Amino acid sequence: MEQVVAWLHEKNPGLDSPIGVDEDLIEARLIDSMDFLEFIDLLEEISGSSIDLQEVTIDDFRTLARVQERFLDSAGRAEVTAG
Repeated sequence: MEQVVAWLHEKNPGLDSPIGVDEDLIEARLIDSMDFLEFIDLLEEISGSSIDLQEVTIDDFRTLARVQERFLDSAGRAEVTAG
């Protein structure tokens, strides 16, 4: 998760406060449409698994807690296509 937080801070250099695990990353504009595919690439790199965009929703990327649960926890990895 440290890599995800570091990436978010890199994309938002004016962000001085910590990002809460339940903060809405999209509503807070920490992830925008221009960065979304790069964010998915980052998650695939960290998890070692491909993310099938047909199997996810925008809510899967909305908070750090959900990203952790869906893509980075071992249970979440079972739902992501290996590859």
